[in-house]
Amino acid sequence: MIKINLLDSVTDKAGNFAAVEARVTTPGMQGKLLLLVVVALTMLGMFFDYSTANSAKAAAQTQLEEQQRIAAQMEMVKREQADLEAKTRDVQVRIDAIKHLREAQQGPVAVLSAINDRLPRLPDFRLAGIEQKDGNLTITGDSSNENAVTQFGRSLEFSAGMFTNVSIETKRDVLKPPADSANGSPAATEGPKPQTLTFTVKCKYTPAGSGQPGPANATAQLIPPPAQVAQK
Repeated sequence: MIKINLLDSVTDKAGNFAAVEARVTTPGMQGKLLLLVVVALTMLGMFFDYSTANSAKAAAQTQLEEQQRIAAQMEMVKREQADLEAKTRDVQVRIDAIKHLREAQQGPVAVLSAINDRLPRLPDFRLAGIEQKDGNLTITGDSSNENAVTQFGRSLEFSAGMFTNVSIETKRDVLKPPADSANGSPAATEGPKPQTLTFTVKCKYTPAGSGQPGPANATAQLIPPPAQVAQK
């Protein structure tokens, strides 16, 4: 049978504890323990700071990449917007050119239509030419009826502001009598010689509803002037 002396073992352990406690209570050992604790806390703090800084860096890097992606998208949108504005300007320039061309084409047509509506319906009333420049019209023609010329000028003057500053200049011409077919001498017939009234009407043209002079410049040669005209 084995016998164990428990009293000795407890006494030995108590002695060991006392020895350890005696070592710990010494100033040198306490300094070492304090230094060890400080080093451990320092390492723990450094690790915590490193982990926090690394996490913040990763978050900042992710945010930077997101901002760069947004900036790239914004730059692309700006380029597309600039291209769209350039295309819009080109389209607007073309539209303005087409409008100007249509106005230039419609200007002479509108002038001729307005004048034609006011022409006297007489066979001996003829227009020789119409010239339009910067909204000013010069109408030339001839007629044997002076009243028809006056009527034409009044119809232009009373046109609800379409034709303004109307002035008429007339010149009476005497036509040469026809030559005799046998001997080439003028026919010896008595009676008044035929006369024609050459007129020039000047006025300012304003398209209806625009309030501004017509933009187009045009010249229309309607009927060539009579070939046989003698000086007054």
